[in-house]
Amino acid sequence: MDFEILLANLTNPTLLYFVLGIVAAAVKSDLEIPSNTAKFISLYLLFSIGFKGGQELSHSTFDQEILLSLLFGLFISAAIPLYTFFILKSKMNPSDAGAVAAAYGSVSAVTFVAAVGFLESQGLTFGGHMVAVMALMESPAIIMGVILLMRYEPDAPQKGGIGNIIRHSLTNGSVIMILGSLVIGLIADSRQAEGIKPFTTDIFKGFLAIFLLEMGMVTARRFKAFRKYGWFAFLFAIIVPLINGCLVAWATGLFSDSEGNRFIFAILAASASYIAVPAAMRLAAPRADPGLYIPMAIGVTFPFNITIGMPVYFLIVHLT
Repeated sequence: MDFEILLANLTNPTLLYFVLGIVAAAVKSDLEIPSNTAKFISLYLLFSIGFKGGQELSHSTFDQEILLSLLFGLFISAAIPLYTFFILKSKMNPSDAGAVAAAYGSVSAVTFVAAVGFLESQGLTFGGHMVAVMALMESPAIIMGVILLMRYEPDAPQKGGIGNIIRHSLTNGSVIMILGSLVIGLIADSRQAEGIKPFTTDIFKGFLAIFLLEMGMVTARRFKAFRKYGWFAFLFAIIVPLINGCLVAWATGLFSDSEGNRFIFAILAASASYIAVPAAMRLAAPRADPGLYIPMAIGVTFPFNITIGMPVYFLIVHLT
């Protein structure tokens, strides 16, 4: 069963396009996705997931599981930076440790998108409230990272204070798009929503494949800048997400029976942000090196999660 899941994921067309992107960058091909096109596809994927999640949520009853899911998402988003910071601080300066800890406590919308595709390939669905959980998990990790940074490096320059950081994390474009689409999907008339279903559903995987092609090229280019930081950062970017994902995959069985919801929780806990956190860290931790935390997230953790991590988390969910 586990080998079949791994094989199915490794031969998934969307993942193979990610590999193609890495190969294209490695051989220095002139293959390129225009930046405006890549940005449009990013917005489309967030729009589609948010809207479909809102539609699902509109047919759900706000119950104890939804409340516990929201609270659990906030908890792990704050807890992961808290424990990872002290592991990182043993090898890094407080600014770099705070930025990396915030990245690994926050979430990756792209990994979330890939996880949705994985669930669809398994014939499973997830609750619409999980989109809200993902959006809520952006900010606590950033806030915790800033608090730790201010505590252990008090002379770090702060532009605008923590209030400005909180505002920035809540108004980040990806958060606005997915949360706004969730609200629109929630209040939209179901019959009217059927009119855009082909746009939100039928072409989703095609756009995901093109987007992962671009992500493969970006990963290959940024990974070069990461090499100078050695094995500690590389192993951290694999082992810590794996531990987080496995623990959350098991723990969510205490309050949810949905394999889809538990799998999404695991991938959120295992993912690392390379969009919202870098944007916030430019303000909060200008001394932190983006050449460290961005390649860790996009060059190591992201490909690990979509190749090996997802089948492992799904297997734990399936067996517990």
